[in-house]
Amino acid sequence: MRELKRNIKGLRWWIIGLVAVATVINYIDRSSLAIMWPDISKDLDLSKEQYAAILSFFMVAYAVSHSLSGRLYDVVGTRIGFVLSITVWSIAAGLHSVARGISSLGIFRAMLGLGEAGNWPGATKTSAEWFPINERALAQGIFNAGASVGAVISAPLVALLYSFLGWRATFIAIGLFGVVWILPWWIMNRAGIASHPWLSNEERQMILAGQRTTDGGKIQNERMIGWSELLTYRQSWSVILSRLFLDPIWWLFVSWLPIYLAERFGFDIKQIGLFAWVPYVGAAAGSLIGGWSSGWLIKQGWSVNKARKWTITAGGIIMVPSLLLTAYASTPMAAVLLIAVILFGFQVSINNIQTLPSDFFAGKSVGTLAGLGGTSATVGVLITIWLVPMLTTVSYVPFFMLGASLVPLGVLAIFVFAGEIGRVELKESLN
Repeated sequence: MRELKRNIKGLRWWIIGLVAVATVINYIDRSSLAIMWPDISKDLDLSKEQYAAILSFFMVAYAVSHSLSGRLYDVVGTRIGFVLSITVWSIAAGLHSVARGISSLGIFRAMLGLGEAGNWPGATKTSAEWFPINERALAQGIFNAGASVGAVISAPLVALLYSFLGWRATFIAIGLFGVVWILPWWIMNRAGIASHPWLSNEERQMILAGQRTTDGGKIQNERMIGWSELLTYRQSWSVILSRLFLDPIWWLFVSWLPIYLAERFGFDIKQIGLFAWVPYVGAAAGSLIGGWSSGWLIKQGWSVNKARKWTITAGGIIMVPSLLLTAYASTPMAAVLLIAVILFGFQVSINNIQTLPSDFFAGKSVGTLAGLGGTSATVGVLITIWLVPMLTTVSYVPFFMLGASLVPLGVLAIFVFAGEIGRVELKESLN
């Protein structure tokens, strides 16, 4: 038995698969409030403006936690980091069951944000540690597909649990999912690739060889870089600014799609459960295709620079016309299918943007830059959250126009600041 365990084929895919499952749980916990909001708002006498305020509690905590969690993962590693993150957000999800109004919901939502933010820098760091360069975007796509699968599952699952348990007990049920996840993660991710007893020598050497630069076969810029130093590199700003502009597009739908369906087409919770999952099928496909395509292009001889930029641009080209068409969709089926195309394009772009920290820097700083990018993304989301109630007073057309205007800004940030995508030559340490 012990010998068999030392040779688990494709162990890196099992590791990223567990991260994808954590991301599924992350999105079930995150989406449940919006899905059950029509009844929660009635029971607690809350308005759409108060919903925006509750989302802001989440997003402020989420923004702060992205940078803190990114640094935490660089210090304690992914094994402990994920356990800490998922424990915090699972407890927070369960606590929603005892909410009595906007204050308690805001506090529990902030706690949820503190835990859930860690999933993203942790996942980016995991892909940097466990995958060669030409597979990282695909690994990123697999765990990002977990977000889409979570969004697909969450609408019908939460609606089903709600129909049997009511909204309070449903929050307790979904909070237990993360607790169950911890055990297989703790067992499977027992050590890094250099010393993991279940990793075959062949896979170990393949990963290590694929992480090396052509400069003497050595992995470069290994020292840990602080926040202030990272901000002195223009490459860091390509990640920070592109996520500032693009991430709000995803969150516009994660946070507002159920409410859009309820207000625009008069849907109840059961109808939301039947329709709201459809766009995330497109998102899941975009995650996998976007991650696979840039890796495939690299294998065909394209440079990392050309493959990443081409794929990011392709995603943007898909998003803009789809957003404009959705603004005038007259039926719920047309709307959700067009939104599926939007989220497909978004995931094609964002998977490759989220891979950039591991293209630019070594493992000791990947989590930190990924966290800064996440914080920047959340700032953009906070701004749009407060704009939505004002923009949708008469119709949802301005909602979609806002999204269409953000796409070219996000893509342009890559071309202006990233330069030639590859390992950054570090400045001399001040220490």
